[in-house]
Amino acid sequence: MEFLINIKINWPAGMDAAVKEKISHEERAHAAELAKKGHLVRMWRVVGRRENWGLWRAKDATEMHAIISSLPVWPYMDVSATALARHPVDPNPPEPGRTAS
Repeated sequence: MEFLINIKINWPAGMDAAVKEKISHEERAHAAELAKKGHLVRMWRVVGRRENWGLWRAKDATEMHAIISSLPVWPYMDVSATALARHPVDPNPPEPGRTAS
């Protein structure tokens, strides 16, 4: 199943810079692992904001929640998720053997 995920990061005011850097580093490493596993497919930054949109894959909404909540930045995230379904006129349908939605 594919999900369009919007993530807004809300760092606490006065957060220790070293702690923030450590969490950010862990976040990038964990996201890279999720990409290798096929869960994180694409990611776009929202210009001028601590916000991104991503295309993610999971077997269902419960697994998607577990994946997102495993991110090191989870305690500081405001997340919205939309489950996506295939459209019959999709110009880039999934590859054979890969289930999209």
